[in-house]
Amino acid sequence: MIDEQHNPWTTLSSKDIYQNPWIKVREDQVLNPRGGEGIYGVVSMKNKAIGIIPIDDEGYTYLIGQYRYPLNEYSWEIPMGGGLIENDILESAKRELQEETGFTATKWTNIARLHTSNSVTDEEGFVFLAEELTAGETAFEETEELHIKRVHLDEAVRMAMNNEITDAISVAGLLKAALLLRSQQ
Repeated sequence: MIDEQHNPWTTLSSKDIYQNPWIKVREDQVLNPRGGEGIYGVVSMKNKAIGIIPIDDEGYTYLIGQYRYPLNEYSWEIPMGGGLIENDILESAKRELQEETGFTATKWTNIARLHTSNSVTDEEGFVFLAEELTAGETAFEETEELHIKRVHLDEAVRMAMNNEITDAISVAGLLKAALLLRSQQ
């Protein structure tokens, strides 16, 4: 039987290497599961990742396009952003949806809890389905040059399956949303 509570790693020491308003990087001296000494680098996030899949009355969703600096390429993804660790994730989702698309929604469903790259970061992400949309004004941040594209959910799933959408939260969220909505029909 597997003991899922057993941690086979031993932390010998921990040292903060770098931090900014969004992340903290630390380096731990460790004993690995086989007893060997080594190091482990961990990126701790200061925000939770919040993704939203807005669905309108015709089954369309809204994707956000933007140039992603770390990738050095353009990315289509679901509306998303960060919510402070201590903030309510639903309130963060509502804020992000309004900022990036202008929409507000009256029906919200939390459809996913994710860890984005759990071998190097503790980032925790959440995806919400937002329905019963009302249009409004966007409020892009200074660091955002965003484009909004309305596509049918089936087209967004096709884009994810064809690697036209590669953001992990977007891919997972779109696939879960499609399965959830199909099961409700």
